[in-house]
Amino acid sequence: MHTQPIIFTTQEDNKFLSELKQRIESSDGATYLLNYPTVYIHYWVSNTVKITDGNGAEHTYNQYDVYVGESNDVVNRTRQHYETARNSNEWQHHLLTTKNTPVFIAIGHKHFNKSFTLDIENKLIEYISSVPRVLNKCHNDRPNPQNQYYPDCEFSDVFKQVWGKLHKNQAALFPAESVILNSNIFKASPLKRLSDQQLDAKATIISKVLSAVNRKVDGQLVFVQGEAGTGKTVLTTSTFYEIVKMAENMTSQKIDCHLVVNHEQQLLIFKELARRLDLGIDLVSKPTSFINNISEAHKVDVCFVDEGHLLLTQGKMSYQGKNQLQDIINRSRVTVVMFDEYQVLTTEEYWENSLLQNFIQLSRQQNNYISLNNQLRMNCSQATQDWLNNFILNRTIFPFTKDANGYDVRSFDSPQELQRSIERLSQQEESRLSRIVASYDWEYSDNHRPTSNNYWGVSINDWFLPWNYEISKKWTRSQKRKINNLAWAEQPHTIGEVGSTFTIQGFDLSYVGVILGPSVQFRNGHIQYDPTFSKNGRATRQRTLSDGSHHSFGDLFIRNEVKVLMTRGVKGLYIYAVDDELRKALKEIAHI
Repeated sequence: MHTQPIIFTTQEDNKFLSELKQRIESSDGATYLLNYPTVYIHYWVSNTVKITDGNGAEHTYNQYDVYVGESNDVVNRTRQHYETARNSNEWQHHLLTTKNTPVFIAIGHKHFNKSFTLDIENKLIEYISSVPRVLNKCHNDRPNPQNQYYPDCEFSDVFKQVWGKLHKNQAALFPAESVILNSNIFKASPLKRLSDQQLDAKATIISKVLSAVNRKVDGQLVFVQGEAGTGKTVLTTSTFYEIVKMAENMTSQKIDCHLVVNHEQQLLIFKELARRLDLGIDLVSKPTSFINNISEAHKVDVCFVDEGHLLLTQGKMSYQGKNQLQDIINRSRVTVVMFDEYQVLTTEEYWENSLLQNFIQLSRQQNNYISLNNQLRMNCSQATQDWLNNFILNRTIFPFTKDANGYDVRSFDSPQELQRSIERLSQQEESRLSRIVASYDWEYSDNHRPTSNNYWGVSINDWFLPWNYEISKKWTRSQKRKINNLAWAEQPHTIGEVGSTFTIQGFDLSYVGVILGPSVQFRNGHIQYDPTFSKNGRATRQRTLSDGSHHSFGDLFIRNEVKVLMTRGVKGLYIYAVDDELRKALKEIAHI
C-alpha cells in the first residue's frame, strides 16, 4: 500500500490530452490518481533572465508561471482547461500559446478526500506565491481553508512529503521548504492560515467595512493594538486581500481599498505581494503619497495602515500636516490601523498620550477596538517572553530558565563570537535568515562618506562590520538588479552587514544576533538607557508638544529600539553587550 504521496509528471506535448489517461494508468499509484480526489499543477517557463555577477560571468535562469488546482477527475478537468484555453484570455490560454512546453503534475494519496486536497491546494498556492522564480503569480490565488476533517492530523506530514518530492524533481521552481519559510513574502502572505484570534478580528473588520460602505458612513476607525509578533501584518494583508477580491466580484457597488505603510522595507514587501497576487500596485503606498493624492471630498472606502506607530505626528519634508492618522481618517470611510506603542522610535512619530487615547477612545465608542495578544513570531515559552519584558520594559535582569519550547537565548563575550555563531546558522537551510543587528550607537550618514573607513559601520575594539546597505552602494547596476525585490535580510551578502531598526522593523529572522551598544547599560542592579551614546538624532532631539513645551524622549525611544531588535528572532536570540557591567550581569545573573 502507498504511504507516501504519488507525484506523476509529464510534458504537455501535442499528444498530452489524447494520452493523459493512458500515461497515468501506466504509472505507479494510478488508482489514487484516477479514482480519488487529486491536486494538480501546470507550469511553464515564461521568461529567461540573464544576470552578470561581480566577476563578469553571465548567468541564466528561468522564471515560471504556475497554476494549481484540485479535482475529483483530473483527466476531465484538464480537458476542460484546454477547451477554455481556445476561447479565453485567462491563464489557460498560455497552455496553447507558450513557446515552452508546459509541464503537468498530478498529486495523489490514499487518504485524499475533498477537504484534504483543498488544503493541499491552498498550501501549495501559499508556498508557490512566495517563490522568487514565479514571474507573476500562482494563477489560482483563491484561499479556501478547510475546517476539521478526517484525517487532518496527517496534513502537515503529507504536505511536507509532497513539497519534498516536488523539490527533488524541480528545485528551481520548488525550492527547499526552509527557503520558503524564511521568506518575508511568505511570512506576510495574505494566503496564510490565521489563528482564531486573527480570524475573529478579520471578520469584525470586514463586517465594519461592508456596513460603512453600504450605509455611506464616514469617519470609522478600527484600531488594532498588539505588540511585536502578534500577527498584525498578516491580519492586514489577509483582510486587505479579501476585501479587494470581494470588490472584484461585486456588481452593484465597488469598494475602493488602499493599504499604506511608512516603512520602506515593508512597502517593498507589500508592493511585491500586490504584484504577485494581481491586486494593483497603485493601491499600496506610503502615507504621505496617499494623503497628497486623495482629497477629503473624494474619500476612499477603506484604508489599511500597517505599522501605524510609524505615522508622523508632525510635519516633515513633503508632509505638511500635523497628524497622518487624522489626515487618513479624513480621506476614508473606514481606517484600519495596526498599532504598537512600543515601536515608536523617533520624535516625529511621538504620540502624546492624550492624542493617542483620543483615537483609541474613538474606536471604542464605535465598537471598533481590537486587541491582539497571542505571540505568533517567537517560538518561545511565556517564561521567556516575561524574561524579555522584564529586561526591556522593567529594566531588570532575572535568572533565565531554559525555554520549554527550545527557544535559544545566549550571551557572548565578544562580537567575533556572536558573528561566528550567526554566520554558522545562516549557512544552514533551516536558519538561513539569521542576521546581526545593533542599536543605533555608531555613526551613519547618507550624505557623505566616512573619513576613516570604506563604510559606515559598527566598530568595537578591532572588530568591524558595515551598516545595512553599505556594501551594495559600491555595486554595479547589474549586481543591484539581483536584489531589487528582496528585503535587506533576504539579500545573501547582508550576512556581512549589521541591520538597524530601520531595516528590520516588522520582519522576522530565524535567529537574531543583537549588539547592544553603549546606550544600553547596567547600573545599580538595573538596565538604563543613555541617549548621550545614541547616534540617532531623530530619537534624541527635543520634541515640541501641543502645549508649546519642549521635551526629550531619547530614553523611551532607545527602550523601544531595543524591544524591536530583541523580538525579531523566531528560533533564538543571541546578545553581545558593549557595556562591561551589562555583559557581566547577563553571565552572572541571567546565566546565559
